[in-house]
Amino acid sequence: MSMTMSQKILAAHANLDEVRSGQLIMADLDLVLGNDITAPVAIKEFVKFGVDKVFDTKKVALVPDHFTPNKDIKAAQQCKMMREFATDKEIENYFEIGQMGIEHALLPEQGLVDAGDLIIGADSHTCTYGALGAFSTGVGSTDMAAGMASGKAWFKVPSALRFNLTGKLSPWVSGKDLILHIIGMIGVDGALYKSMEFTGPGVSSLSIDDRFTVCNMAIEAGAKNGIFPVDDVALAYLAEHCKRKPVIFEADHDASYDETYEIDLSKIRPTVSFPHLPDNTRTIDEVGEVKIDQVVIGSCTNGRISDLRVAAKILKGRKVDPRVRTIVFPATQEIYLQAMDEGLLKIFVQSGAVVSTPTCGPCLGGHMGILAEGERAVATTNRNFVGRMGHVGSEVYLASPAVAAASALTGFISNPETIEEK
Repeated sequence: MSMTMSQKILAAHANLDEVRSGQLIMADLDLVLGNDITAPVAIKEFVKFGVDKVFDTKKVALVPDHFTPNKDIKAAQQCKMMREFATDKEIENYFEIGQMGIEHALLPEQGLVDAGDLIIGADSHTCTYGALGAFSTGVGSTDMAAGMASGKAWFKVPSALRFNLTGKLSPWVSGKDLILHIIGMIGVDGALYKSMEFTGPGVSSLSIDDRFTVCNMAIEAGAKNGIFPVDDVALAYLAEHCKRKPVIFEADHDASYDETYEIDLSKIRPTVSFPHLPDNTRTIDEVGEVKIDQVVIGSCTNGRISDLRVAAKILKGRKVDPRVRTIVFPATQEIYLQAMDEGLLKIFVQSGAVVSTPTCGPCLGGHMGILAEGERAVATTNRNFVGRMGHVGSEVYLASPAVAAASALTGFISNPETIEEK
């Protein structure tokens, strides 16, 4: 029986020769992840199991990143519970202030993700790691608890959609524009409980950061996971960060897909998602005049070094509109240091922006940039639901770092192609 890339990973971890779409399987896990919102719930459930230890102290990762540095007493209590659990269970991969980062940027950076891995995380954007050829998906806190205790999880094998990529992205167009284009094309439920598999000659032109962004937002199309083939770009990243030997799975040439979409990367335009769903997309040429109050550049979607470089290139030698609060969030401490070494942080501050410690912060309406009633933000984050970044009467427009930086300068959603290089 022919299988997709995702199905082959699931079959291998279930110790089966083959699996089929819709089949229920129990599979061995390579990593279980939780954050400061979801892990405390999982810890309470774990205690009810009556087990003394996690299945593998090296294969559980706890990352307090959503409300940290602690924004209030409740956040402090949540993190205290995680810290005490990590110490008691001798969990090696606990990352707090000083070592921390936004979880989905941090784990690959720390070498905890490898090609061929099967990963669950109590956070919907765990699907990010498909950029490295892993099957990774978000689960509930109870599943996380069971995973920590047993090292196993139940899965219903997904069917798949194939996105055949050709061509190459134009200047100022990125993986964020690509995934927003796709979500606008198929809808927020267009890949419901399916695997989004990206193939074709255009894949090689996408950077690893582009791929992280695309897979990160697979969940915004309803997908179970997103995944790229393991090519030289992925292998180069893994060689730098991961000490394990990658296990590479390739889809069979006759693998079955529910649908195949042909996408010419050269035709993708800078794309913006209007409120209040990620599939409410328009190209930059269709945006019109939209006045904004805040710009957020960062998050698990677009807080990597390449994202900061793009934003800095646009902001260098310029001033942000004084009416626009512009906040930059490097995704990890390592990215923060690299941005410092490259002079990017100085560019941001001199432009009138502020730079934050790594945190999810405003992405989920947590802290460090909450919107008031009637305010609008351009954000490089992944969701723009009603009240996502603050007041239910506020609006979030999703965009790439290039569009966000250009908009910070003008005070309106703007085309980065119109900003002359200095």
